[in-house]
Amino acid sequence: MIEVENLTRVFRTYKKKPGFWGGVRGLFHREFEETRAADDISFSIAEGELVGFLGPNGAGKTTTLKMLSGLIYPTGGTARVAGFDPTKRENAYRRLFALVLGQKNQLWWDLPAIESFYLLRAIYGLPQDQFKATLDELVDLLDVRAKLNVMVRELSLGERMKMELIAALLHRPRVLFLDEPTIGLDVVSQKKVREFLRDYNRRTKTTILLTSHYMADISSLCERVIVIDHGKKIYDGALARITGAGARQRIIKFKPRDGAFPANWKPLHGECKVCEDGEILLHVPSEHVTAVFQQILSLGAVDDITIQDVPLEDVITELFSRGMAAK
Repeated sequence: MIEVENLTRVFRTYKKKPGFWGGVRGLFHREFEETRAADDISFSIAEGELVGFLGPNGAGKTTTLKMLSGLIYPTGGTARVAGFDPTKRENAYRRLFALVLGQKNQLWWDLPAIESFYLLRAIYGLPQDQFKATLDELVDLLDVRAKLNVMVRELSLGERMKMELIAALLHRPRVLFLDEPTIGLDVVSQKKVREFLRDYNRRTKTTILLTSHYMADISSLCERVIVIDHGKKIYDGALARITGAGARQRIIKFKPRDGAFPANWKPLHGECKVCEDGEILLHVPSEHVTAVFQQILSLGAVDDITIQDVPLEDVITELFSRGMAAK
């Protein structure tokens, strides 16, 4: 459904010198800086896949989605979505996909959401019966029927995002690009949006490419992830492989009772960090957890002790820091 080959986008920005004379000099001699927002990225996504698109801020995720949507042109490489070239911006292609930007609104701010839905119906030329059936289904799934006639600016952030999803799905796209769809939402709203996306993907087989900084979104929705950093792809494969890398270590948390542990204590294995409240965090290889646990209990009394998996966020951060080779 999505084929990307050596996709590259370079932004050229003017570097202005400070002050008045810096501006004058810029009239005659300009210095430019090139930023490779996407750098030779290649991947393919099959129909019906729900793929996580991960990377730190500025990695090039949104730029890639905008190139796939035809909003910006690539500097190099090619992309095809359902056989279409996004750069041609054909009407047939525009009817095929939808793009939801978590920090951008497509609904009219000072009108009820239902008015924007009627406008979208006219833009896409949707038959009345199809429009009503799709709208009723989405409204009920997202539980926002009572809010359809409320001004968009008066909706909560969670309600507004649900309306944005409805607006994107009214024309039943085959491909859905989601850029931070749960940003700023509370935990309950995030969970409802995730449940909706999971159910919608399973029922309609819509191909979804999802970016998110909330690892709960990725771990609950995606079996496959593509990771980019500084515009380059550094990983493409199963999420389980990344979480498996985290499984090679465990975190032991414990709080020694006052005066119970000797000064400058060090674990037999792993790294040690002391928090401000006196709690001690140990990153220990999985095979040495039992030995370190026994060492802690033998040295002194503790008020609390737990063993935890390494959070997915930490595993991804380590992946960025060491620039894992693309697979």
